[in-house]
Formats: sequence, structure tokens, C-alpha cells
Amino acid sequence: MATIFTRIINGEIPCYKIAEDENYFAFLDINPVKKGHTLVIPKVEDDYIFNLDDQTLAGLTLFAKKVAIAIQKAIPCKRVGVAVMGMEVPHTHIHLVPMESEGDLNFAKGKLKLEPSEMEAIAEKIRKAF
Repeated sequence: MATIFTRIINGEIPCYKIAEDENYFAFLDINPVKKGHTLVIPKVEDDYIFNLDDQTLAGLTLFAKKVAIAIQKAIPCKRVGVAVMGMEVPHTHIHLVPMESEGDLNFAKGKLKLEPSEMEAIAEKIRKAF
């Protein structure tokens, strides 16, 4: 059975898409810790990042870098933090989070509740910077 992320890639579940190419996909996290919190995934399903072959892993990292640069252009922040946990969805994913301090990368704190119109506006800003 396809993961929720594969279903997003296939257009079965809507998302706030940031970028896509033939191998990778980026979209806003619907439970963000900060505005602009983005997930970057490979289109191939694997639940653990270090199971990916070297070419896919390297490509994922380079794609995430492009997305992170766009986030930093679009969302005022000191840095874009990177986290790979992968426990909540069995599909490799990289979290990119705009940061002002290390505490902004704390996934245990409360998530933001943003209106769909605000999520779309954030996604559009990042897409334009991509």
C-alpha cells in the first residue's frame, strides 16, 4: 500500500507543493513547527534515508539544498535547519525549518495552526524563490 507521501506525489491527496522534478518532491508540512516548514522526499518509497542508494541520497540532498535556499529567500530567518527523523511516516523525508534559534527545530513543542490561505501564500512565496 502506498504511503501518504506517495499518495501526495500522485495527486491523490492535496498539498502545498513547493517544487518537483522527476525524482524528488517538496511540499509544506501541514503541521509546521515554523512558517515555511517544508518536507522534501524522494519519489521512491523507502522508510529509512540510509537505505537509499547513493545516487538517490545525493540527489535528495542537492534537491533539499535548492529548496532550503528558496525558503531562506522567501521566509525571514537566520538559517534553514535540517532534520531527518522518519519515524512518523514510513517514507524517507527531510524537514527543512526556517530558524532564528536552535529552539525552532524542537518538534516536541506545539505545532502552528495556519489557515489554508496562509499556507498557500507561504508556498507561493517559496515557489517564486525556487
